[in-house]
Amino acid sequence: MTLPEPIHPNTDTSDSATAPVAQEALGETALASYLSAKLCHDFISPAGAIVSGLDLLKDPAAQDMRDDALSLIDASAQKLVQIVHFARVAYGAATTSERFDAGELKKLVEDAFSQMRAALVWNVQLPVFEKPVARAFLNLAQIGGHALPMGGEATISASQEDDTVVMSAACNGPRARLKAEMITGLKGEQLNEGLAGQWIQGFWLSCVVREAGGVLTLDVGDESVSISVRMPA
Repeated sequence: MTLPEPIHPNTDTSDSATAPVAQEALGETALASYLSAKLCHDFISPAGAIVSGLDLLKDPAAQDMRDDALSLIDASAQKLVQIVHFARVAYGAATTSERFDAGELKKLVEDAFSQMRAALVWNVQLPVFEKPVARAFLNLAQIGGHALPMGGEATISASQEDDTVVMSAACNGPRARLKAEMITGLKGEQLNEGLAGQWIQGFWLSCVVREAGGVLTLDVGDESVSISVRMPA
């Protein structure tokens, strides 16, 4: 991926806007390293839980916990598969599909939201998504869900206006927020301080949008977060 010049959305509570920011591009190797680290972090929790469940099954002194161990293994394996399927579309190029059915993406988003407190409101009018749009859409939806750590509603929308796809995550709930690192990433800025794992997904989304010739806007208010993306259809 050729990294684009970043966009700089205004995160004031009163309005939102975009403006270009002059900044040295992040190298492709560095970007790949950050994404790999994020994926390893996402995979390790369910994978570690599977190992813990297997250890319990092997322990002669823990046979009374066999049913609990099997439940842990089953739930963790399903979670791991969900994360892998989501990541293949949201980050990867391994899939041979160039277009994705809206129903397929809805299942991926629902699986992601099953691990969150936010309630998903699906408002998608597009029947089919091209690969770049699908990649941006999944990241947008997941970031929106994570913006509601105490619960609330995340309305995930997608529609087409002439030759432009318009997508948004409108998130409303108590303590709705984006971490500072995420905001930095969504602005298309490189991380100077904070946790890279909280930054890279926002930065990746900004790169995907800008490389496709699109625009990302961000508005953070009291108990609300709104992220909007416009991309060529």
